[in-house]
Amino acid sequence: MDFSLGKTLSMLSRTAPFIGLRLLIFFAITLVYVIGTGGGAGIGYLAGKVGDNPQGFAFWGAFAGFGIVSGILYFMREYLLYLVKAGHIAVLVYLIDDRPIPDGRGQIDFATAEVKARFAESSTLFVIDQLIKGVIKSINGLLLTIGRFLPLPGLEPVLRFVTRVINLSLTYVDEAILAHNIRTRSENPWASGRDALVLYAQNYGKMVKNALFLAVIVWLATFAIFLLVLAPAAALVSLFPGTGGFWTMVIALVLAMSLKAAIVDPLAMACLLQAYFRVTEGQQPNPEWVQKLEGASDKFREMGEKARQWLPGTPAAAAGTAPAGMAPGTVAAAGPSQAGPAGAEVAQAPPVTRE
Repeated sequence: MDFSLGKTLSMLSRTAPFIGLRLLIFFAITLVYVIGTGGGAGIGYLAGKVGDNPQGFAFWGAFAGFGIVSGILYFMREYLLYLVKAGHIAVLVYLIDDRPIPDGRGQIDFATAEVKARFAESSTLFVIDQLIKGVIKSINGLLLTIGRFLPLPGLEPVLRFVTRVINLSLTYVDEAILAHNIRTRSENPWASGRDALVLYAQNYGKMVKNALFLAVIVWLATFAIFLLVLAPAAALVSLFPGTGGFWTMVIALVLAMSLKAAIVDPLAMACLLQAYFRVTEGQQPNPEWVQKLEGASDKFREMGEKARQWLPGTPAAAAGTAPAGMAPGTVAAAGPSQAGPAGAEVAQAPPVTRE
């Protein structure tokens, strides 16, 4: 593997404030789920007393409470946790490069300032992350597209399964690409993010190898956590009126996924950051790979357009809108994205086949 587990554990111990913050957030999320599901079950149970079916009404009340909490938390969790994750990435980048970081509460303030220094506002970072995820899916989808042209019967279902496994294993690649933005200290996050995606594509085989290995470790650890929290989950569900074993499994799954996100995910993320920096060291984006990705992904082309239109201090939502005092349609040229040192090695892409 292209990372050191010892260094990863050392980095996580030094970023304990972020681990504690993640635990606090996920504890709150789990608590809201328990209250929402249990409260819904209670309301349903009381309503069912009228119709002489308290058990059935309790189940659907719990289902409604769980669904409402899920809908409310989805966007809040996605955005709030992303900001925490971005700050954690910032300090991990410093540690990978053996640079000093503050300890205690000052570490979180330091990371927040570092992220803000690289991006005009937090929403810029969030939008970039969503686009990166879309481009990564397009890159992985190329495998299935290529398989359709191979004259092998029954190959497409196998390739579909393989691409799903690869997509699952590459959960943390977008974090590695955003770490590249912070590490290069680029003033144009769209350009540096785009270059980082090209570097990922150039080293696809090595990144998938590391990601698949980490995915196995992550899901084995998550399953072990799930088994450990089954008994506490059963004790909680026993307090819900009129509910049974089904909700024990649901609450146990919520607990397990929360602990995975708070403890296991940072471990895998730190490992993959190391791997990405190691396998892309000294490389610059290959123009042939840029052409391939532009042909395969609308989102990659969108990132290129935003990179050309980016002005320092411009919010992501306003990318493509002419600033005050500039004529409509005027585009500011994007500067170099600092993907690597001048004269660095350029990884070679496979030859492009044209019909």
